Amino acid sequence: MALKRMDNVGIVVEDLSATIDFFRELGLELEGRATIEGEWAGRVTGVSGQRVEIAMMRTPDGHSRLELSRFLEPPAIADHRQAPVNALGYLRVMFAVDDIDETVARLGKCGAKLVGEIVQYEDTYRLCYIRGPEGILLGLAQELG
Repeated sequence: MALKRMDNVGIVVEDLSATIDFFRELGLELEGRATIEGEWAGRVTGVSGQRVEIAMMRTPDGHSRLELSRFLEPPAIADHRQAPVNALGYLRVMFAVDDIDETVARLGKCGAKLVGEIVQYEDTYRLCYIRGPEGILLGLAQELG
């Protein structure tokens, strides 16, 4: 049996509403919000007694999803939000955009900060990293040509 697809990427946040607003501004659509709890959920994640508020965001093409989670119980135990790009583990999510300059300017109004600068890779892409709400690291890529 072959792999079918990547279903979603998960990000744990403190301020779910502000993070939803930020990703809406980027262009994702809110599919829904729910509270996940119960014995079954702890069996999946290995965190018993969890109560988590989630929001599922969908890319405009419908192929990718971002699951935002805010742990109500137990509280978050580690904070990797300001880790540099060479830290071990999950790093960032990359989004393809039509106009990188316009996207950076628009997200800047929501508090996003450019990590380095917008650079061009050969004649193929313009790329950058930004930090959004709570220090979430995103990559943006504009295909050229």
